[in-house]
Amino acid sequence: MAKVTFNEDRCKGCGLCVTACPKKLVQLSNRMNSKGYHPAEITNQEACIGCASCAIMCPDTVITVQMK
Repeated sequence: MAKVTFNEDRCKGCGLCVTACPKKLVQLSNRMNSKGYHPAEITNQEACIGCASCAIMCPDTVITVQMK
């Protein structure tokens, strides 16, 4: 199992991580961050396979994937 974290204040809501996730576990949040963007979030942490596709696609390196 993997733990995925997002630095929400640096996320600009581009959505590249959403399309990169093979399990479709990443989505853009309904809430806004301090810069007025909808940051990405993981919907089901337990289902994440730790492939790090989301982190690889992120142009601003706001995603960290750690294996537990």
